[in-house]
Amino acid sequence: MYRFHLGLADLAAVSFACSPLQETVLSLRMWTHPASYPAQQAWFRRLRPDFEQLESRQLLCSLIAGNRYVADFLTPRPAGPAPSFRSELGVLRATDPATLRVELERAFLPHDGRLPTPLAERLAEPARLLEEICLALEEYWENCLAPHWWPRARSVLEADIVHRARTLAQHGVGVLLTELDQRLRWGDGVLTIDRGWGRGRDVAGRDIRVDQRGLVFTPSCFIRSANTFISDQYPPAIAYPARGQGSMAGALDRPSTSRALEQLLGAPKARLLALLHEPVSTTELALRLGVTPGAVSQHLAVLLATRLVSRARHGRSVLYLRTALGDELAG
Repeated sequence: MYRFHLGLADLAAVSFACSPLQETVLSLRMWTHPASYPAQQAWFRRLRPDFEQLESRQLLCSLIAGNRYVADFLTPRPAGPAPSFRSELGVLRATDPATLRVELERAFLPHDGRLPTPLAERLAEPARLLEEICLALEEYWENCLAPHWWPRARSVLEADIVHRARTLAQHGVGVLLTELDQRLRWGDGVLTIDRGWGRGRDVAGRDIRVDQRGLVFTPSCFIRSANTFISDQYPPAIAYPARGQGSMAGALDRPSTSRALEQLLGAPKARLLALLHEPVSTTELALRLGVTPGAVSQHLAVLLATRLVSRARHGRSVLYLRTALGDELAG
């Protein structure tokens, strides 16, 4: 287990971020362990033809260990709340090539006992290997994820973060931290991650003092429980399973609304209100309802003016959510 020790200043500096590079790297688990992420299976079946055409697919799959671990350097901690893929790839490119062997061995040897052949064969020239990995991830991002998958996923991740902000405002930091995942426990200034390894491994656990370095939380579509870096030498960061991934699994049924609510607001606004029990972007609402973003915006403007919904910004996205009044009316 990991024990993060947070002082008052550390709690004040806790932040959340969306990381496109993290999701790009962790999404490779869909090609090696697809059964672990059922909410993403339909999307990745559609992406498979494009993935199969990538010349670098063997190298990409070799980045995932048998226990789904990835080397820490592949998922650097986001520098802001909504970094671009390009900026994060730049951070990855700046990795010291001399650290690659240690990083890869730390990820693969405890479980697999050896490095995958595509990585082992290239480690004699670590700088070249690093550049090949960056080029492969860039190709994968541009051809498979960025066109259609990432816009939907980003909406889910940003909605999760807005939900966490609302939890913090309504219930405080203790509820916020423990609600993220069942393996997180909070008490006496210590946030504990029970990694559930068992079999005596790392029974004593590790103590990590945040020491005003900032603790960043990143929601992800490709982890099953809260986790952190393999090594504790990195600035503190915790990834956790994003809520609301079910909306990506396929076509959604039309939201259920009462006849009375439809008579009061009209069917389009009533359906929007029904969907806004969690933060959602205009684009995501349009996709779920099968209408244009412009039509959604017109109805949202009315709901906003009548104080049935509120809005919050995350990065370049604006997400909408029912107010307390909207909750009462929808209920």
